[in-house]
Formats: sequence, structure tokens, C-alpha cells
Amino acid sequence: MSEVTAIRGMSDILPAETSRWQFLERTVAAVLAAYGYGEIRLPVVEKTALFKRSIGEVTDIVEKEMYTFDDRNGDSMTLRPEGTAGCVRAAIQQGILNTPRRLWYTGPMFRYERPQKGRQRQFHQTGVEAFGVATPDMDAELIVLCARLWRRLGLTDCVELQINSIGNAEARKAYRYALIDYLQAHSKALDADSQRRLHSNPLRILDSKSPETQAILDGGPALKDFLDEEASADFARLCELLEAAGVAYVVNRRLVRGLDYYNKTVFEWVTDRLGAQGTVCAGGRYDGLVKQLGGKSTPAVGFAMGMERLVLLLAEQAGVPEATADADVYVVAVGDDAELMALVSTERVREENPQLRIMQHVGGGSFKSQMKKADRSGARVALIWGDDEVAAHAVTIKSLRDGNGERLEQNTVPLTELDSTLCALLAP
Repeated sequence: MSEVTAIRGMSDILPAETSRWQFLERTVAAVLAAYGYGEIRLPVVEKTALFKRSIGEVTDIVEKEMYTFDDRNGDSMTLRPEGTAGCVRAAIQQGILNTPRRLWYTGPMFRYERPQKGRQRQFHQTGVEAFGVATPDMDAELIVLCARLWRRLGLTDCVELQINSIGNAEARKAYRYALIDYLQAHSKALDADSQRRLHSNPLRILDSKSPETQAILDGGPALKDFLDEEASADFARLCELLEAAGVAYVVNRRLVRGLDYYNKTVFEWVTDRLGAQGTVCAGGRYDGLVKQLGGKSTPAVGFAMGMERLVLLLAEQAGVPEATADADVYVVAVGDDAELMALVSTERVREENPQLRIMQHVGGGSFKSQMKKADRSGARVALIWGDDEVAAHAVTIKSLRDGNGERLEQNTVPLTELDSTLCALLAP
């Protein structure tokens, strides 16, 4: 029979890699808690209509990238391609928008894209959403929060903040007509994706990676010239707040984001260390989405960070935890009575020392073979029980290596002294 393998673009994360993931997840959760954000856990599957209404039917995500299927009732369902829409749906449905609300979530997202470094079909995001505040100090809080997270992770020198304002719907509509009029005269020189987007989603042309298309845009209308007074004032205030907080930024007037629900502030944290996949965190304001999905008009702003890309950046940094050994202590027992004493004694050690990782040998085998496995586990200490230890109500403690990797001698102690001796050996 042929081997069953993982779906392309949906990768396994092995134990050797998960130490960085755990470090990242712990750090993110700690920073968000410090700013008063509460975790919300959301379904992986939502009704397809949710994403069509929020993301936009003429976006690449909805048109080409979603995993959509009919369930047994014939209802159209979609594996979530992003988290904001589901979070807004939950906040409306659960009635938690009556006061300013700070929420965060994490988990897998799904898009049918061409897999490459930093881009998978199943990928992981942590999203942060803040509801109920219309003023730019809320936008600033999210960006300053990100800056603090990068410092905690040691990634400040790896990322750059780019910001822009895309104004309100009326401003974008007027700009859209002006942009179409301008680009129609140059349509044959545009790249293929931009030609396709010219009438369906022309603002996405601003994000084109084609140098020729970007050169054409240089002579065209600028979105900033269409912003109303409120959007311009909010953007100026955001810049003032970021400068006061010491957060460096670059104004990128062609930054628009790929989701239809954004308005006013948009931002991205980008890196030049991951090739084409340079965006590690992105977001912006979406004041109309709650009402668009059936709730009461509520201002909102948020962002999502790509966990795979951040893990790749962490892999380059010194001081980030590497994969650890499987255990601190390995338990060796030869003989039926020794196995019984080892089981009971080891459970007592676990009860008194929950911080220790203790791996107990299972499956029998000779003393020599068990000690080989103890050595391969990476444990610093082996606890050894045999007939002599059972008779003496004792245990032999063997230090497998010290901090320099040198092998040390063994010592047999009464069971009553096991905890104190073990703690002394494993003290930092």
C-alpha cells in the first residue's frame, strides 16, 4: 500500500521545533495579558457568508484561496482564512460589545496558496482586536504593544513599521474612480494581476510587486490627497503618539492591505530576512465591520501576526531557547520488584518536584540497554533500582553529565534522602 502523507502546505511541527513555538506563545500571552487583553477561543469552521460579507467577494482570498465545502445539510462552510471576521461574529453573538473590549485569539488558519518559506496552506496566527474606541490612541496602543513584544522576543532590529491611512469609504470611492481613469490609459503596461484587478479591486494594484507597475503609479493620483479632514487629523495624531512612545515608523502611502473591511489606519511590521514573505504582523482600523455583520455600529482596530514567520526569525536570534533534552531525570529499574519500587518512588518525587521532567523506562531490557536510553534522553541524572536497592530501601543516583558534559560518579542513598540529594544535584 502507498504511504499516506500530509497534505501539501500543511506541515508537522516536531518536538525539536516546538521549544521556539512555546517560547513565542508564552511571550505573546504574557505581553497581551499585561495590556489587559482577554483570550477568546473561536471555531475553525464558519459559514462561508461570514467571509464573503467581511473580507469582500472580489478579494483573492474569497475568489481563489478559501477551503469551502457543503456540509450534510447543504450549507456552505469554510475553514477560516483569517480570524477577525470570526472574532467580530462572536463578539456580536455573545453580546460583549457593550463596553470597550480587548480580545485576542490564536490558532490555525487555512488558505489555498503556493507553499513556500513562511507561507503554508495551514498556518498559525495570533490576532488582537480592540472594540469600542474610535480615537487614534487605541491604534497607538496596539502598535506600541507590538513594539514591546518585539523587544521581549529580541526582534526589534529585524522588523520595520510601515503605516498609512486609507481614509473612509467615500474617500476611497473617489480615489478608486480617479485611479481607474489614470490606469486605463496605461493598462497594457500593467502586470497581469493588476490588469485583472483594474475594475474589480484597483486599490490592490498599489501593492503590486511589479517594478513597471510601480513606476506607472508614480505618476498617478495619491490616496492621501483624497482623505477627509478627520482621517488626516487622526493619522497625524497617531504619528505624534508613536513618536512620543519612541516607536520608529515609515509612512508607506501605497500600503492598503488586502481585506475590504479596513478604513483609516493600516499598518504592517515587515522584515527583509524572510525573502518574499516580508510581512510578519499587519492590521488596521475597521470601524464599519461590526455593523456590516449585523451588530450595532462599533469602532474597532486590530492586527494579526504570522507565527510561522516569527518562529523563523527567532531561529536566527541568539538567546532564544533551543530544543531541550527529553528529561531531567531518567529512571532505570531491573527486575519486577525494582520496577514496583521505582514506580512508587518516582511518583512521590513527581509530587514533591512538579518542575522536574522525569522519564521512566518502560518495556524492560537489560541494565546496559536501559542506561544507553538514559544517556540518549539527555537527562542529567539517572535513578537506578535493582535487587540491591530494593533490599536496602535505597536508590542509586548517577549523574550522567554536569554542565560541561562530563560524566560523574554514582551514589547510593536511602529513599528518605532521595529528594534532597536530587535537588542538590539538579540545582541551577
